[in-house]
Amino acid sequence: QVQLAESGGGLVQPGGSLRLSCVASGSIFSRNIMAWYRQAPGKQREWVARINWLFSANYSESVKGRFTISRDNAKNTVYLQMNSLKPEDTAVYYCHAIVDYRNYWGQGTQVTVSS
Repeated sequence: QVQLAESGGGLVQPGGSLRLSCVASGSIFSRNIMAWYRQAPGKQREWVARINWLFSANYSESVKGRFTISRDNAKNTVYLQMNSLKPEDTAVYYCHAIVDYRNYWGQGTQVTVSS
């Protein structure tokens, strides 16, 4: 079993920055894929970014150039640095892990971008 715990969400003005963290615990293997998803009110959950154990990262077009995903394997932690935030980035952000072909989700952290 794997547990994921997100933190770092909050209220920020348009153009501001936030950094989300996700700490993984449990049966974490070195070869895993970590990702961030988000879900805005009334919308489906959407993929934001992913990073694999080789530190190869991919981004959705909506966040490319503004968000950066990174990981610290020694701390079993993945980060999402969000810059130039827009009101449309408002959502609950979820950490996701694929470990040994199984999917795990965190509880989510709210990000609100508003003036």
